[in-house]
Amino acid sequence: MRDQRELRRWGRRKVLQCLAMIPAGAILASQLCFAEVNTTGLAVTDDEVTVGILHSLTGTMAISETGAQEAEKLAIKQINEMGGVLGRQIKIIQEDGASDWPTFAEKSRKLLVKDKVAAVFGCWTSASRKAALPVFEKENGLLYYPTFYEGLEQSHNVIYTGQEATQQILDGLNWVAKEKKAKTFYLIGSDYIWPRTSMKIARKHIENVLGGKVVGEEYKPLGDTQFGSVINKIRLKKPDVIYAAVVGGSNVAWFKQLKAAGITSDKQTLLTISVTEDEVLGIGGENLEGFYSIMKYFQSLDNENNKKFVKAFKEMWGDDSVIGDVTQAAYLGPWLWKAAVEKAGSFDVDKVVEVSESGEIELDTAPEGYVKLHPNHHLWSKARVGKWKKDGQAEVVYTSDLIEPDPFPEGYQ
Repeated sequence: MRDQRELRRWGRRKVLQCLAMIPAGAILASQLCFAEVNTTGLAVTDDEVTVGILHSLTGTMAISETGAQEAEKLAIKQINEMGGVLGRQIKIIQEDGASDWPTFAEKSRKLLVKDKVAAVFGCWTSASRKAALPVFEKENGLLYYPTFYEGLEQSHNVIYTGQEATQQILDGLNWVAKEKKAKTFYLIGSDYIWPRTSMKIARKHIENVLGGKVVGEEYKPLGDTQFGSVINKIRLKKPDVIYAAVVGGSNVAWFKQLKAAGITSDKQTLLTISVTEDEVLGIGGENLEGFYSIMKYFQSLDNENNKKFVKAFKEMWGDDSVIGDVTQAAYLGPWLWKAAVEKAGSFDVDKVVEVSESGEIELDTAPEGYVKLHPNHHLWSKARVGKWKKDGQAEVVYTSDLIEPDPFPEGYQ
């Protein structure tokens, strides 16, 4: 026992001797760095910071979410190659939400409570986000959510890198009403919160602003593949526009059955708010050729930022990989987090959020073009309409001006 006490005293003497040899300024800098790392309560060391990635790798939503996690990993790889964040390399812990909303909540809790990650990049559906949100708010975690969504939400603990309703739903309806002189609409979506809320917003805009009429509204269970009865109703109603928010794997059956029924773009205008290049890869370009999607990003965008992004993405994930709207929005998450962390000089969630609300976080290098983070936690973005081609890529036929995000538009709540 005495030998152990002597050893401890000797160890303390050696530490004090070493500290005495270090200049005072260096000691202060070391103490500040140590305090910054250890007062956050997060998985941050002197050379590493841990983040989480949480998407569906299995189940019906995997078709949509795979690209998002690939883009997040690409961004993190590029950031690490540049030296990381505040001099620390980013370590990833990945979890599978498995297309199951309670699982998203469970995995969020694990990442925040057990793994103590500094941020999470993840979720896709609004149902998964709504399930995880109480966990992030209770544990004061930070989620970067990449999907276009219905709006009507703003949380201290979420940064929304996709577009909200005014930047997609309303702008897309304005476009199709003007360009196609559309007056009648048939609404169809998957049966959960995002499609139902989106269609509620769409109906109000069609009836109250555009002076149009909704001639049908239908919802199918998530993952459903039987669309025969809906297609028969559409044939009977003969709408000017089919307005669709079918998600995930159901899209494959939906578009194949439309084509088999003879409902093609030469006879029918269809505008979807849920199909990106990721879904087209499974659907097949020949099955939705000539139909339209309203997004903020398409892989075919012709700008230098996007060319570099597409090249890097394919180099990492293969020449056959494709990049959709959510994939690009997911790519922005780690970069926006890096910018906010470095401006705050800290990984502390409250400090990162405070900086994110300053209106000073922007990216000139985003593949979609310039984006800026609004104090309401959403991005200024442009809306674009793409016309699908047989090769699975879209011809951009409309681009809006930069739209200020407004997650709570008056008259639509």
